[in-house]
Amino acid sequence: MKKNAKELFRGVHTFIFDVDGVFTDSTLLITSEGELLRKMNVRDGYAVKIALGCGYRICIISGGSNEGVAKRLGALGVTDIFLGTDDKLSVLKSYTKKHSLDAAGILYMGDDIPDIPAMEAAGMVCCPQDSVPEVKAISDYISHINGGEGCVRDIIEQVLKVNGNWQQHFNAAHD
Repeated sequence: MKKNAKELFRGVHTFIFDVDGVFTDSTLLITSEGELLRKMNVRDGYAVKIALGCGYRICIISGGSNEGVAKRLGALGVTDIFLGTDDKLSVLKSYTKKHSLDAAGILYMGDDIPDIPAMEAAGMVCCPQDSVPEVKAISDYISHINGGEGCVRDIIEQVLKVNGNWQQHFNAAHD
C-alpha cells in the first residue's frame, strides 16, 4: 500500500529542487543584451534558510545555468548547486553516493519532463500546481501553489511541521 504524503514527509532528510518552474515561475525576461532574468519568491528563500538551519540537506539540480541563480541560492546557504545539467538523474545518483544518502529520504521537486528520471529515483516526488501533466501523474504531493509563487516554502514548511522542526524554529526565534 502506498504511503500518503504526510507519512512520506516524516522520512525526508534531503530536498532536491529544480529551479525554473519551481523556484521561479515559467516566465523569462530577456534584456536587450540577451541576459535572462528570473524572479524568486522571498518566502521560499526564508524556508530554505530554516531547513538548512534544522540540518536538512538542500541540493539544486537545474538545466539552466544562470549565475544570478547560483548567487541567490548560495547567499541563502545552499552549497550543493548543480547548474547546466542535462542528465539530472546522473547528478542525483552521484550526489546520493557521495553523501551516502538513502533514496527513501530524498524529496525531489520538479515541474517538467527533464525532471522525471531523477524524480523517479527519489523517495518522495513533489511538484508545483502548474507542472506539466506527466510530472503531476508521478507526484506523491502536488503543491496548491504555482512555481515561483511559494511552492518551495509549502513543501519545506510541511516537512518541517510533520517532523516538529517548524514550530521549534518559530519558538526559538521568539525566545
